[in-house]
Amino acid sequence: MKRSAAIEWLARALAIIGGLVLIAITILTVVSITGRAFARQGLGPIPGDFELVQVLTAFAVFAFLPWCQVSRGHASVDVFTSFLSDRANRIIDLVSELLMTGMIVLIAWRLCYGMLDKIRYHETTFILQFPVWWGYAASLVAAVLAVIVSFYMLAVRIHEVATGQSAFRATHGGMV
Repeated sequence: MKRSAAIEWLARALAIIGGLVLIAITILTVVSITGRAFARQGLGPIPGDFELVQVLTAFAVFAFLPWCQVSRGHASVDVFTSFLSDRANRIIDLVSELLMTGMIVLIAWRLCYGMLDKIRYHETTFILQFPVWWGYAASLVAAVLAVIVSFYMLAVRIHEVATGQSAFRATHGGMV
């Protein structure tokens, strides 16, 4: 099966965005803690810093999922599988991919349900008073993209089992 440049680009771009969000979280946290430390000098923490960190972290987690799928970055038990045949390893990869795809679909579905619930009840955060569903929506976008990538990777694993050939060579740095 030919490697999809679009899927790889999508997963990589989302991971980069997730990394930028983590950098923003770090900066926000440092500024807020520094503000607390200099409260006597008239500074203070960033209002709603906990709310922002919570929402941004949720998004970042889902933003990394597609790249983890594409680069085969999920935990594996190589000590056990290294003794198995290539065919057995391809079948294990297929079953693992199927289970992971199922879990990502389940998570995306529940995120959608949770977002709709937050919209319905007009729930807002305590300090900043922004709608809680915004965080759900951001995470849902990343989760839906993870579903797309996951179905692609499931097709790759099915192709690998059917043809007996690995579509991607596993490396420490991801896809080659």
